[in-house]
Amino acid sequence: MLFRKKIEKSCSYCVRGTELDDGQYLCAKKGIMPREGKCFRFRYDPCKRIPRKVKALDFSKYDQEDYSL
Repeated sequence: MLFRKKIEKSCSYCVRGTELDDGQYLCAKKGIMPREGKCFRFRYDPCKRIPRKVKALDFSKYDQEDYSL
């Protein structure tokens, strides 16, 4: 969920964090931080959060009989 009330803190989706090329983030307040870094100045930016991909459903275990009435 992108707009949960209790979101886990991470520099990867903080308003103040800017991604660097090597998986680290430049924080306006704390400097260079790791991706999973967090601090008390965290402000959530929902536009930076990328939702997880949904697994494709496996329908191979069903027969044609399962789809008929």
